[in-house]
Amino acid sequence: MADSAAPLLIKRYASRRLYNTETSDYVTLDDIAKFIREGREVQIIDLKSGDDLTRQYLLQIIADHESTGESVLPINVLTDLVRSYTSGVQSVVPQFLASSFDMLRDGQSKMMEGFSNPMSAMPGFDAMKAQQEAFLKAMTGGAWGGVPGGAGATAGEKPAATDNSAEDLDEIKQQLAELQAKLSKFGK
Repeated sequence: MADSAAPLLIKRYASRRLYNTETSDYVTLDDIAKFIREGREVQIIDLKSGDDLTRQYLLQIIADHESTGESVLPINVLTDLVRSYTSGVQSVVPQFLASSFDMLRDGQSKMMEGFSNPMSAMPGFDAMKAQQEAFLKAMTGGAWGGVPGGAGATAGEKPAATDNSAEDLDEIKQQLAELQAKLSKFGK
């Protein structure tokens, strides 16, 4: 197998068929989604023009999953994304989303380490866990239930973020609104 650090190159032919250059066979969007879930980076290039089509195909994969009932993004998040394209905030949104998903990945790996690592008692762990749970709840519209009793909670104990999730979300929304207002002033 090729170096997993290098992106998997997929070429799109004029017929719109997608060709996996690593295995020399044709693939579907479902195959590409599977590669990504397995941790591979992919790059999709139009064979004729050389254009990078990765973003277009990743958005198509997301749209397909959202339309089949596998909703991950709540309506309010989708609405805010649409608004960000028509406001002066569009430069902040990609950075915010990237940072949020970085935090999500880091939090998940630390949470998994916490199950087998006594370091879960380190200072700030509870705050990070509460922020992680609030973020997950916001991103999934409350559909994410997490581990029964919350991550790291003992039997019968409620998660620390349950009482503060709405407040945390309101605070994040307020901060985002303030950033939008500041950016609107710069755009004038």
